[in-house]
Amino acid sequence: MTATLLNHLAEGPASAPPLLLGPSLGTSYALWDKVAPELSAAHRVVRFDLPGHGGSAPDLIGPGATVGDLAGLVLALADSLGIERFGYAGVSLGGAVGLHLALHHPERISSLAVICSSAHFNGAKPWQERAALVRREGLAGLAESADARWFTPGFSVPRLVRDHREADPGAYAACCDALAAFDLRDRLAEISVRTLLIAGRQDPATPPAHLREIADAVPHATLVELPGASHLAPAQCPEAVLTALRAHLGGTARRGMEVRREVLGDAHVDRAQARQTPFTARFQDFISRYAWGEIWTDPTLGRRERSMITLTALVAHGHYDELAMHVRAARRNGLSPEEIGAVLLQTAVYCGVPAANSAFATAQRVLAEEEQGGE
Repeated sequence: MTATLLNHLAEGPASAPPLLLGPSLGTSYALWDKVAPELSAAHRVVRFDLPGHGGSAPDLIGPGATVGDLAGLVLALADSLGIERFGYAGVSLGGAVGLHLALHHPERISSLAVICSSAHFNGAKPWQERAALVRREGLAGLAESADARWFTPGFSVPRLVRDHREADPGAYAACCDALAAFDLRDRLAEISVRTLLIAGRQDPATPPAHLREIADAVPHATLVELPGASHLAPAQCPEAVLTALRAHLGGTARRGMEVRREVLGDAHVDRAQARQTPFTARFQDFISRYAWGEIWTDPTLGRRERSMITLTALVAHGHYDELAMHVRAARRNGLSPEEIGAVLLQTAVYCGVPAANSAFATAQRVLAEEEQGGE
């Protein structure tokens, strides 16, 4: 049976924010070997192989392929994994795929990192010539010069060179066709996704000027230049790439902590942070990222509505300590005592009178404390 999906490797908790990692032409997902495991502590990391590279079938694309075709394969992979919205980071051709996704499918992309890549790849002719060469002679000759194109002198990753040599020539050439046709320079200003650009200062394939061009055009983009890095920065300078990606991807957690404080109050959050231990640190991070950074920031519902839903759910499950906290939060979110009472009265119908009785007792205590504090 013919494979229809890109070969991939998933790492990290299924409940964590998804992050897809795209490789460069000629490599496999092994390009991310020194980065992905670290990112998977806080993300559901999915790294994939391009068609004909690593474990991906070569017939997923053919002659005349475009970057849009490759982006479609990435979306099909995400769909198969039940991933609706995801962060994306890609190197070189993988970065071009990310730019296409951010421009044409912004509703699917929560953040974008473009690494050692470009909005264009120096015109069509060099890539057309390379595609013709590979179709005629295979990849052995190009693989011999891979280190010089990918790394600074004296550095090598034999696994990646082997992947280059063993890639399918037809699929590799089709990827060259995609690079030949790619040019988004006149549309970069339309990209609205939060974007990080990472350039290797020693990169001969996509020099820093290419990343600066994107950073200057994409609104609110951030550019990081890595000294001593060449074209495959995640393999050559993994710690520097990790540092930049963590700072970029941490935006959800930071916003989550802001909302958490706005809703629950500084005193409560400070107490929770003070009680945090190495054992509970990942759980606290999960709450900030997922509950507060993803759910409570979704503009579909306002905070008043979210407070009413939360109160009902807590009554239904008998979580009265949490209920007390969220009665206070409901008051911060603009609910009057009468409105809170109306919510609890409705829980008597749908959650049961005993549950509502306990809930009223908890809410009455909290509201009395609030009134005394006000006085």
